[in-house]
Amino acid sequence: MNIVALSGSIAGSKTRTAIEAVSEIITKTYPEEVFTLIDLADYDLMFSDGRNYLEYPGDTGFVTQKLMEADIIIMGTPIFHASIPGALKNIFDLLPVNALQDKVVGILVTAGSAKHYLVVEQQLKPILSYMKASIVPTYVFMEEKDFYRKEIVNDDIFFRLERLIEDTFQTSEAMEIVKKAKEDAYGF
Repeated sequence: MNIVALSGSIAGSKTRTAIEAVSEIITKTYPEEVFTLIDLADYDLMFSDGRNYLEYPGDTGFVTQKLMEADIIIMGTPIFHASIPGALKNIFDLLPVNALQDKVVGILVTAGSAKHYLVVEQQLKPILSYMKASIVPTYVFMEEKDFYRKEIVNDDIFFRLERLIEDTFQTSEAMEIVKKAKEDAYGF
């Protein structure tokens, strides 16, 4: 299985901190899986201009191809001004409409206010659904108080991240069973 953890911002540190915690959990719990951590801050990405994702050179081509190859994506995003970051929206724009079909997406969010959970429900999940992702229903929501000096200080967050990863892998396994049953129904 091919897993990508995506830190969907070029600014701030909290989402990267949370994605690094996810990385540690996945590499410890599922060492046999192919794992890639992508922090958008580490790449020089072009703005989407409507061409096929395979035509983008350099970092843009690398990031889009890694996402297209993934079976599971753990997507981390901060909430800025009651919205997802433009860098993450650009990623969605770079990919084809059905890019997330047959992919399971787990979500983690960092925000300054508890009220920002609505951004996930009203902006992020609809985009992921439109792109045909199988979305893990529960997600991990973290606030400013859960961090101190670029570290997660709330132990409950680690438990919730572990549960998110477990739920994501179980959803992926269930999707494989459903997919196989559909394919077997054709009988050829």
